[in-house]
Parts: sequence; C-alpha cells; structure tokens
Amino acid sequence: MILSKSLHEPINQLNSPPHFPQCDPSITMCINRPFPAPTLIFPFSPLQISSFAMSYRPNYQGGRRGGGPNSGRGGGRRGGGGGGRGGRGGEQRWWDPVWRAERLRQKAAEMEVLDEAEWWDKMNQMKKGQEQEMIIKRNFSRSDQQVLSDMAYELGLYFHAYNKGKALVVSKVPLPNYRADLDEHHGSTQKQIQMSTETERRVGNLLDVSRDTKSGDDSGVASSRGATKPLPGVKRIDSVSTIETDSSKEKFSAELKKKQENLKASNSVKAVLSFREKLPAFKVKAEFLKAVDQNQVLVVSGETGCGKTTQLPQFILEEEISSLRGANCNIICTQPRRISAISVAARISSERGENVGETVGYQIRLESKRSAQTRLLFCTTGVLLRQLVQDPYLNGVSHLLVDEIHERGMNEDFLLIILRDLLPRRPDLRLILMSATINADLFSKYFGNAPTIHIPVYSVGLTFPVAELFLEDVLQKTRYNIKSEFDNYQGNSRRRRKELDFKKDNLTALFEDVDIDSEYKNYSASTRHSLEAWSGSQIDLGLVEATIEHICRHEADGAILVFLTGWDDISKLLDKIKVNSFLGDLSKFLVLPLHGSMPTINQREIFDRPPPNKRKIVLATNIAESSITIEDVVYVIDCGKAKETSYDALNKLACLLPSWISKASAHQRRGRAGRVQLGVCYRLYPKLIHDAMLEYQLPEILRTPLQELCLHIKSLQLGSVGSFLAKALQPPDPLSVENAIELLKTIGALGDTEELTPLGRHLCTLPLDPNIGKMLLMGAIFQCLNPALTIAAALAHRDPFVLPINRKEEADAAKRSFAGDSCSDHIALVKAFEGYKDAKRNGRERAFCWENFLSPVTLQMMEDMRNQFIDLLSDIGFVDKSRGASAYNQYSHDLEMVCAVLCAGLYPNVVQCKRSGKRTAFYTKEVGKVDIHPASVNAGVHLFPLPYMVYSEKVKTTSIFVRDSTNISDYALLLFGGNLIPSKTGEGIEMLGGYLHFSASKSVLDLIRKLRGELDKLLNRKVEEPGFDISVEGKGVVSAVVELLHSQNVRY
Repeated sequence: MILSKSLHEPINQLNSPPHFPQCDPSITMCINRPFPAPTLIFPFSPLQISSFAMSYRPNYQGGRRGGGPNSGRGGGRRGGGGGGRGGRGGEQRWWDPVWRAERLRQKAAEMEVLDEAEWWDKMNQMKKGQEQEMIIKRNFSRSDQQVLSDMAYELGLYFHAYNKGKALVVSKVPLPNYRADLDEHHGSTQKQIQMSTETERRVGNLLDVSRDTKSGDDSGVASSRGATKPLPGVKRIDSVSTIETDSSKEKFSAELKKKQENLKASNSVKAVLSFREKLPAFKVKAEFLKAVDQNQVLVVSGETGCGKTTQLPQFILEEEISSLRGANCNIICTQPRRISAISVAARISSERGENVGETVGYQIRLESKRSAQTRLLFCTTGVLLRQLVQDPYLNGVSHLLVDEIHERGMNEDFLLIILRDLLPRRPDLRLILMSATINADLFSKYFGNAPTIHIPVYSVGLTFPVAELFLEDVLQKTRYNIKSEFDNYQGNSRRRRKELDFKKDNLTALFEDVDIDSEYKNYSASTRHSLEAWSGSQIDLGLVEATIEHICRHEADGAILVFLTGWDDISKLLDKIKVNSFLGDLSKFLVLPLHGSMPTINQREIFDRPPPNKRKIVLATNIAESSITIEDVVYVIDCGKAKETSYDALNKLACLLPSWISKASAHQRRGRAGRVQLGVCYRLYPKLIHDAMLEYQLPEILRTPLQELCLHIKSLQLGSVGSFLAKALQPPDPLSVENAIELLKTIGALGDTEELTPLGRHLCTLPLDPNIGKMLLMGAIFQCLNPALTIAAALAHRDPFVLPINRKEEADAAKRSFAGDSCSDHIALVKAFEGYKDAKRNGRERAFCWENFLSPVTLQMMEDMRNQFIDLLSDIGFVDKSRGASAYNQYSHDLEMVCAVLCAGLYPNVVQCKRSGKRTAFYTKEVGKVDIHPASVNAGVHLFPLPYMVYSEKVKTTSIFVRDSTNISDYALLLFGGNLIPSKTGEGIEMLGGYLHFSASKSVLDLIRKLRGELDKLLNRKVEEPGFDISVEGKGVVSAVVELLHSQNVRY
C-alpha cells in the first residue's frame, strides 16, 4: 500500500506504517485550545520492521540513489552504480510488485488487534476524569484507527492521528493538524553552538569592559509611565474646543448661518440643489431630521446610490447651522477607506459651494484638510479609534455617523462595542448608523431596538438593466460539456465523488444532493449530464473560455469582464486564450489581465475604449468589484469565487483560499455590466448555489488575527480583552483571542495578567502590527533606523514589487539582484527603496521603477509612511531629530545587525532550515513542514548559510507558505529571540516552548547567558526611559553583540 506523504516528513514511503486514518472532518476541523495537560500515555509495541526500513540518507542501502557525488540511479541489491559507490542493496525491491505485496502482507500481520470494549472503557474513563487527552502509541491498522475515531465521536471527544499514525490522540478539546511534541523527527531540534576560543575571548573582554565602566546604578531604572500622552500624529477632532465663551459661540453661529444662506443663494449651489432633490435620500429629509432629534441612536438603510453618505451628514449640518447651533455642532462621519473620506468631503464641499477644509473637512493617516471652522469632519475609523485613546468620552462631539457598517470591518465592529458602552455616559451624543438594506435590523437590535429608516431607491437612470444567466443556462447556450474527474473509473457517480472529496464546501455539497434529472428536467440531456459532472471545488477554465468565445461569436459588441480568483487562474486562462484559434486573434481581441500586483502603467488601457472592431476582454480578480469601474463593460462572467483571507485559530494559520463569494459581492459583480447599454451577467455556478450564498462576507473580526485589536483594547483601558470582545455584534472565537494574547505576551507587550508593559504602551502609539512595531523600535535602539523604517512601511502598506505581464522571470531576477547574497526578502525591500531614493535625487525615479519592476506609487507611499514613523518615534522619545539621521544609522549597512533587529521584531515567527540532500526543508512549531513562497528571493535557494529564518507571515494557499523571509544565525536568535530557559536535561538552553534547543560548552553557555542578561537590562531601561542613550552607556554590550553576530559564518 502506498501511503499519502506527511507534510512534516521527508519523502520516504517506507518510514510510514501502512495505515493512516481518514479522520472525520467534523472532528478535526473544530476549534481547539492550546495543548492541554495532564496527559495519559499508553506505550506502544515497537514494529519489528527494522530489517527492511529505510532511513532517509543519501547513501541508504538498496535505495534509488547511490551515495557518491553523482548520485546515480539503481535499485534492489546493487543501488546506484553510476553515482559514486552506489547503494549496497539490502534486500529491498519495492519496484517488484510481488515482493512489495509480500512485505505489505507481513507488515499487516504485525498489526495489533483492537479490543473495542477495552478502548471504549478507557475513553469513557478519560471523559469522566481530569485528564484532557490520551495519547495512544500502539500499532493499530488503518481500519482499527478509524474505529477509534468513531468511538471518540460517539463519546463527544476529538480524535487525530499524528506522526503518520504512530501517535493517536483522543481529546476533550479539538486538536490541531500538527503537534511538534508528537513529531519524532522534526518536532524539535538540538543545535550545537560552536564558538571559537578567539571569539569567546573577544566577546568576554568587551562584556567585562562594559560592566567595569558602566555608569549609574541599574537599580534606579525609571518606572513605567502611567499617564498616556496624546497620541502622536493624530490631531484632536473636537473643533468646538477652540470656541470657549457663550458670546463668541453665538457670534460664530451667526456667521456660519449668514455664510450658508449666502452660498445657497448662489446660482451654482441652486443648480446642485436641484440635482440633490432628485436623490432618494432627499425624500426622507424631514423624517430623518425628526428621528435624529428624538432618538439617541438611529439606523438608516439604503442601497448604493440613494445618497445616504453625501446627504444625511449634510442635512444635519445645514439644520444645525440654520438653527444657530453651528458653534456647538461637531459632526464626525467615519469611512472605512481613506479614499472615501477624501472624496465624500470633496463632494459635499462642492455641493455647498466651498473649498475642502472650510466647514467640511477630512482627516486620514498622513493627511488632513480642516480648519477651526470645520463642523463636519470625515475620517477613517482608525483615526477615530486613536482619538478615543486621548478622549474616551468624545467630548464636544455632537453627532457621530458610522457609514458602511454592513461591510463589518474589524475597526467598525470594535467601534460599535465602544459606542454602545459610551452612549449611557453621553446622553447628548447622537449616533447614526448607515447600512445597506439587508442587515439593518441586526444593528438595530444590537442598540436596543433602535429605530430604523429605510431609503427606497428610485430609478436615477444611472445604469441599464442587467440580465442574469446561471450555470444551467450557460451550459445550454454554449453546449459546453463538463467532464467529471471521476468519469474514467467511477462511472460519473456523484455519490461516490461526494464520498471521496472530504474537503468539499457546504454549498457544493448542497448542490450534489439535488436530483439533477428532476430539478433540471426542462434542460437538454447534455446539460443535465454536465450538471451531474460539475464540481464547485475548482474553477473550470475551459468553461470560462467557452463562455468568452460564445459571447464573442454570438453577442453584440461590448467589453467582457471576467472575475477569477487570482493570478494563477488569470495566467492559465491567458495561456488558453493565446492558443485558441478564434480568441487568439490579436487583431480582433484585446485581452488584458487586471491584478493588484500589476504595474499601474499596464492597467491604463483597461479603462480606455478599444479601437473599432476590437473587443476588450479583461481578466480580473475581485479588485474590479468596487475599487475600480470600467465604463464600457457590457458582459460580466462571474466564477462565483474569490480568494478570501481567513484565520484558522486552531492551527494559528492565516489562510488565503478560493471560497464562495457573498450575495452582496455577486450583486456588485453584476452591477459592473450595463453601464453603457443593456448588460448580461454569466454566472458559472448554479442558481441554487447563488440563492444559498451568505448575504454578506464574514465579519473581519471572525477571520483575521486579533493581536493589534487586543492591543487597542488594552490601550483604551477597557478591561479584560476576552470579556470586552464577548460583547461584539458577533464575538470572535475565544481561541483567536487566546492566541492574540499569547503572542502579545511572547513579544513582551503584555504582562502575565494582561497588563500593558512599557513596550506595549509604545506599541499602542504605532499604527502597525505589534511585531512590525517592535522591529521598528529595535531599529531605532540599535541604530538601524533606515532599514527598519523601510521594512515597516512596506509590510504595513504593500510590497512595491509588481507583477508584469509575461516578464515574471525578469521581475524575479530584479528582486534577487536587490537581495544579493543576503537570503532576505526584507533586505531586497531596503535596497530597492535605497535605489529609488538615489534615482529620485537624479530625477529618474520612473525609469528606475520601470527597469526594476517597482511601483512608484507604492514607493512614494512608503516614503510618506517613513516620515510619519519618524515623527511618531520622536514623539515617544526614541528619536531626537536634533541629533540628525546619522546618530540612528551607525549599523544600517551591517547585514548581521539588521537581521538581528528583524529577528527581535518578527519572533516567534521562526523557521528551522534542515538540510535534506541537496536541498533545504523548512519546519515551524505550529504546522510542521512549510514552503518558501514562490515570490520570495529564497524560493530558488537550495542550501542556506545559516540554520534559521524569520518571516513576516505564514499563509495557507495551495500549500503552507512563509512570506517575506530572512535567513538568520544562531546568535541572532539567542540574543534577540525569546527568553532563554534552562533545558530539562540541564545541559543547554531552549526557547519557543522547548521547540528550539541549544547546547554548547559550559563556558560558551555562560557567556551567552551573561551577554543576553546585560542586553535585556539595557533594552528594559531604554523602553522604560526612551531618553536613555544605549549607544553611549551600553556601548560595550552593543560592541559585544556585534562581535558575536559577525563571528558566525558556518553553514548548518
């Protein structure tokens, strides 16, 4: 029997027992808590198969490759004769089916017999007892393991097989897919630290000099600063505070009223008013203003285009000013996106006949247009949340409008919890929630059945009707024949296909329960046959191609917009179109990809109309749903899926996998057609699936890691993180909260009782993921500021490297050239930005970006963000601008120090690099074996100079990948990683919960502990007392650190 290969084992079939259970997905996919204790362990009987087991070595006996440098191929007794000395045989003939069958029969005979009654009693006892789990190490067959799984399910317990079935776990709580403690090969590593006598002497001397010359008393470390200073970079948004006396308020109110009346009398404003009055929102103006006056909370619903965003805030502003309450009026309207805050403020200012920044303004990160006269301010939700740190009661704010709440962004859900708690303390505050129609009642109930107003949509003549065709109709029109992947050997049995596909999603499974012949009796036999064969598990690009060809052959002129899941689908469909005898005619068809990673210059022709007699075909991701508008689109082809980020709390893993879109997204996609004439939307999925889709995408708070949000909660002094988030509209999984708190404790942002540490308080002031924020602080402390600023800006915004059409190899080569031999994506970012700055000084930044496949827009944004970060670091005392940039960049060109700073920030995101033949295999504590992301400069590296990597993100797509990785040394990890804990054997040190073990001579371990202790003292003092100059008073310690980092040049 050939076994499926484990993610965390080398490719070696014979290391595996022949049986591995397929656990019930309903068990293994449930949510789990961190590994529990205590544990019952039942020892297993060792397998007697050593006589024919293969160890994974290049020169194993009887293997496929010999042990010599040329590794020739061979088998059986002889081995690889062409490769060095070859394997010596060893009675293994796995290529021989007769021999193989006999060996498998022998192994099956060695399996133990399961006593079902015995194990039922053991599981039942565990369930009633104190133990959380039971680990079974017995040699049971695959079928017996399935029996154990079924028993656990019946008892309400969880079951999972680890280490290729060698460890079976029954638990009271759900179990992750991988456990390092049960992986006998890669669950942990014992690394021997080798330090030369000369290095040991030099580091020891530097450390001794530092201790001897140390000035001041370490016991006098400054205490934590309890008071929270105003957040840097965020101006206060309570403009009312600028007007203090009653008489000045009355005067100002009168001035505002007079100005408004004069503007209304102008011809330009009168013309705009006639347009405004045609908007659906204008029809409910009186009802709306009355409801605002009489209720503290109001929920307003209305479809896109009804005018709620531009008109409702304006109604309140006009009413307050005309009633001589303008001076006391301070309206804030939040928007989920920066561009929305800017554009809506500009639109309302224009309608009022003013310039932006007068009575209507905006404030976003890095940019603000407002004045003392501003009475209506548009801002992002993040800006308001940061304001709440300074002003928890929003003093002076009279009206707060939260727009687009149906999108359920994390910041919006967070804000709603705060506001619900705040309203009883601010009875004068008016809260208006603006939502799409469908889920307005959800928000009304959350705020105690608050009244609702619905704005009915009247035809405004902005778009044309769009017809819809679903999969059954598309198949009938195109006569495309879907072939089942099971046709060859399963007789197209849908039931059998369902049994085999354990990971099928609910919507696809729902469709497979349908009686095709009955439900689709009015369709042709070939259509029914294709529906029978159709599977929603993956996109049929052949069907997409056939639909495009059908439109081009039989339908009127007009651009086609195709929604796909990502670049992989886009590139594959591009290849299919190129070889299509009809669609590949470049004189008739202009085929353009649209992806967020493409250069802007490649996107321009997407918006332009093509020449006469040439049809434009755009292959896009969901970026085309709402972020952009292509005016001449007539036909939309919707595959029904998009890559959506989710968070697997059980396995601590972000996932970016194709999943079914929501009805709201499907509605948006359809709306892309029909802007210039009657449109058609081709849905490449059945109507039944469309009708069963979720109304909206899952709230962000349920599908992303929560560490940044948890830090916000602590900064606002809102009590226990778990208790606070339990009050959310839809509370996140408690395990997600636990994971976030655990990470914040690991990096030192929270103490044991969830209190903010001094480091945590500093991280709260930085609008960054906590890991990236810590890296930035460490860069300032260790005089690597410029690289840290660049890396932080890129990771917080987006990768500046773009994806050109048909030039991927050249783009990859350009990125690798920036990285040099550093084995670091982060260094590639630093060098690319430095090159951009040099080119910009010479006025050739655009040419530089074009030659090196970089986005000038992204690089400019990174430059702006770097400047903001410097201001923030200055505000909290980590940078003194008067000292100049050179004072903070002594080690900016020191690769080892920059990598150490990266390690300090990105820990615990650590990967073990293990040599596997001529290549390297990569392992993490949480999920076992991982791969380097294909876009990384490290993807093509076979052997690495150093034994570890740190990475920015781990994500599951087609495999589990680590993104943005940097190769680091033992010493970087020992000095800048987690706490050093004495090993259980007492012969070394460990970190990461025992996953990483280090051993060395006693003198070397003592030196590392001593240096790490001094370094931690300096860092703690610096964090608590930012004015402390570590480069002066800690010069000896820093020199010792640099000396040690530079000494390691041995390959693993």
